[in-house]
Amino acid sequence: MFFRHFHDRNGHESPGRGPSFGHRRHGGGFGGREGRMFDSGELKLVILALVAEKPRHGYEIIKALGERVGGEYSPSPGVVYPTLTLLEDMGYAITSIDAANRKLYTLTAEGETFLADNKAQVDAILARLDGGNENRFAGAGSVLRAMLNLRAAVKLRVRGRAVTPQQIQAITDALDLAAKAIEKI
Repeated sequence: MFFRHFHDRNGHESPGRGPSFGHRRHGGGFGGREGRMFDSGELKLVILALVAEKPRHGYEIIKALGERVGGEYSPSPGVVYPTLTLLEDMGYAITSIDAANRKLYTLTAEGETFLADNKAQVDAILARLDGGNENRFAGAGSVLRAMLNLRAAVKLRVRGRAVTPQQIQAITDALDLAAKAIEKI
């Protein structure tokens, strides 16, 4: 198991596996967060902001967060759904059941007030998320789209049916060749 040293809010160093609240798909920190996307309480605010835009299902929140940062981050359902339950328990969100028998989260008046009281922090978090996307992929939306297309194609091909060792090798060779071609650009 890989251990790193982390600093708590008081600046004290402590060994551990690192923060587990959210994750990045690729190594490194985001905004100085040593491998996690949100500081304590930030995910709650971002989810409230997304639900304030329009009522959403949990899956829609996960997807919206991923899109907001250009595919760099995907919160796990094990983080999002408990946060939604917490927001409901706090009285900031209510649920209704839609026609497909899924929970739809809507902001309450208390949730709107809480969000308004924390507007500066919410705006800063959203600017950071949007800035992370723009800084990494400025003017390269088509590159991101192509990367996501490639990822989806590989997943469908490998997971969709039985794949022979020769097919796996051909896919691996094609990916390695593409990586080498990109490195030369």
